[in-house]
Amino acid sequence: MNSTTRQPSTRASPLEWKFSQVFGQRNPDDEIQDADIISAVEFDKTGNYVAVGDRGGRIVIFETSDRKDTAEQQYSRNQLEQLDYVPLNHPEYRYKTEFQSHEPEFDYLKSLEIEEKINKLKWCASLNGSLFILSTNDKTIKLWKVKDRKVKKAMEMDFPHQFVSSENALLAERSFLNEQDIPSLANGKYLEWEENVANNTLPSQELHSKIANYEDTAYARCRKVYAHAHDFNINSISNNSDGETFISADDLRINLWNVEVTDQSFNIVDMKPSNMEDLTEVITSAEFHPTHCNLLAYGSSRGFIRLVDMRQSALCDYNSMIFQDEEWRGSRSFLTEIVASISDIKFSVDGRHILSRDYMNLKVWDVKMDSSPVATFKIHEHLRPKLCDLYNNDSIFDKFECCVSGDGLHFATGSYSNLLRIFSHGVGGEEEATIQATKHPTSRKPLPRARRSSLSRGFHRQGHENTNLPNEFPSSKLQHLAWHPGAYLIACASGNSLFFYRA
Repeated sequence: MNSTTRQPSTRASPLEWKFSQVFGQRNPDDEIQDADIISAVEFDKTGNYVAVGDRGGRIVIFETSDRKDTAEQQYSRNQLEQLDYVPLNHPEYRYKTEFQSHEPEFDYLKSLEIEEKINKLKWCASLNGSLFILSTNDKTIKLWKVKDRKVKKAMEMDFPHQFVSSENALLAERSFLNEQDIPSLANGKYLEWEENVANNTLPSQELHSKIANYEDTAYARCRKVYAHAHDFNINSISNNSDGETFISADDLRINLWNVEVTDQSFNIVDMKPSNMEDLTEVITSAEFHPTHCNLLAYGSSRGFIRLVDMRQSALCDYNSMIFQDEEWRGSRSFLTEIVASISDIKFSVDGRHILSRDYMNLKVWDVKMDSSPVATFKIHEHLRPKLCDLYNNDSIFDKFECCVSGDGLHFATGSYSNLLRIFSHGVGGEEEATIQATKHPTSRKPLPRARRSSLSRGFHRQGHENTNLPNEFPSSKLQHLAWHPGAYLIACASGNSLFFYRA
């Protein structure tokens, strides 16, 4: 049994959130390099590992400090089956390994610069003690295998002074004045010592060495590369519950891959019109259903969430359900269409609900009711009178992620000023906590505008220059976060720092 535990179905009161730990904490005056800014955070299914991707194309993996010290080991198997909820000590994480996943590239055919930035990370099923993780930038998806191996290293090796010395010492001891001309090797050892070693005549007391114990060292190896399947920037990848396939989505298409096949994918959703001038919306986020391998959902820039069934046809042109808020079915203005764009969607663990985030709101949908969300949480309602200013400085196109707890009752998302917003459903539907994910709030220069291009931005933005944020719109944003699958623990990224909060 892994460290994932079942959580209670109901709670009497909202959770109380506290700071747990932080990696990459910076001083207020430290300037953050663009390559070090975190761009993706993802827990594995057990919660024993969390992966972080950054704009420099690197992946850093953290693991629990002591994975053997879990709540399950405090109970017998019969006790675990009788308990409805096993209290889990909140895990603490430590650095495990890091590796370079993507490098900057240049597409000479399209004269397009491809960033190394990690857009998404997804853990795959572990096999034979090895970890597998999918990572993607704008164009290329890679499957990485991370495995521990034991390495025995010599910490210290002391040779007798009369046999090992520097070349200068050799020249001093055996100078021409002593008329000794015994050749030495380039590494500073006497030839006579080497001959003794070869003849196995070197006295044992003359060689002193200290060999380190075996230590675990993790190394990463790229097993598969899935490339040349997307004309537009990849915004989502999602593993299927069958363990054999996954999807990748760009602005106009969703492709289905077999994990073992890198040179072929199947296009299952195609929103590209015959005339690009007729384009009305793009795909912004896509995810497989957690238990039904034939179902997937994707959000669009018009605020729609479409649920499709791959059993109906090879090309999923017809939707099983379309989720749209009644609020947006009336007349829309230019700016309200922009803020209605879905930036992220997440299924609950049981697949009963879909959590969606647009610029203004966080919404919870019942998969059996498409007319309106069952809960709506206001995030940026105070910014509604300033939508014009947000549009002029590009802030209106900021994309914030969302996450849901393992029991499906609690939800979280980010906001400006590095704020983590946590809500609950079924315990009053009110906000539980607002946490500023930094101990030392700082005002620093706005992040440079990304080199990547996005169709969703191009729909609504024409002829506007990127200007600095006004003072009332802080440049610090908490956009990437993830919820531990078996505990009330949230990992969220602020700049180059990774914060953990527990309840």
